Amino acid sequence: MSLIEQTVGRTALTLPGATRVFHDHNIDFCCGGRISLREAAERVGLAPQALVDELEALPAGASDEHDWQSASNDELIDHILTRYHDVHRQQLPELVRMARRVEQVHGERDTCPNGLADLLTTIYQEMESHMQKEEQILFPMLRRGMGAQAQGPIAVMRHEHDDHGEHLEQLAALTDDITPPKGACTTWRALYTGLREFRDDLMQHIHLENNLLFERAG
Repeated sequence: MSLIEQTVGRTALTLPGATRVFHDHNIDFCCGGRISLREAAERVGLAPQALVDELEALPAGASDEHDWQSASNDELIDHILTRYHDVHRQQLPELVRMARRVEQVHGERDTCPNGLADLLTTIYQEMESHMQKEEQILFPMLRRGMGAQAQGPIAVMRHEHDDHGEHLEQLAALTDDITPPKGACTTWRALYTGLREFRDDLMQHIHLENNLLFERAG
């Protein structure tokens, strides 16, 4: 199969540095990982061959990301739990706190992301429910090799991942793609730095589940 017809998710898994290229072009490699590079490029108004050329030009070892394809399910799940579930539980309450502060102090400014704290609260609540379902139901099934029996829960988790992706789109719309305005105070800038980190972490988290862990179970 030529690279242009390979899925975005498979490319993100197998080509070091690809996720950075996808970030640069706003190509969704986590929730949208099942479409081809051709379709992904066309969706963002990019010539498919130009995307392929950029990916093929990546130097060997272009990423420091660990290759999880050879890891066992236990190893991958343990990584997801410590690197993403635990981290999201630390990130989101602080992001909500900072967003409330920015809205309280700067709410009259046109550039203030009014509604962001409420959106982040919704994200936190929905993600906590989602992560508990994975921790209590789905992950134990996958650890026991019950992939065939886990297809129902996996379908639910994929759907909820799509909801998380929609929340990220709302977040980007509220924050000018997480770009602080001129003259933003220290808290505002720190909030947006944290939002970028959370967005990147969540995309990588969903990518590992959708494109690797869940695909193995199929």
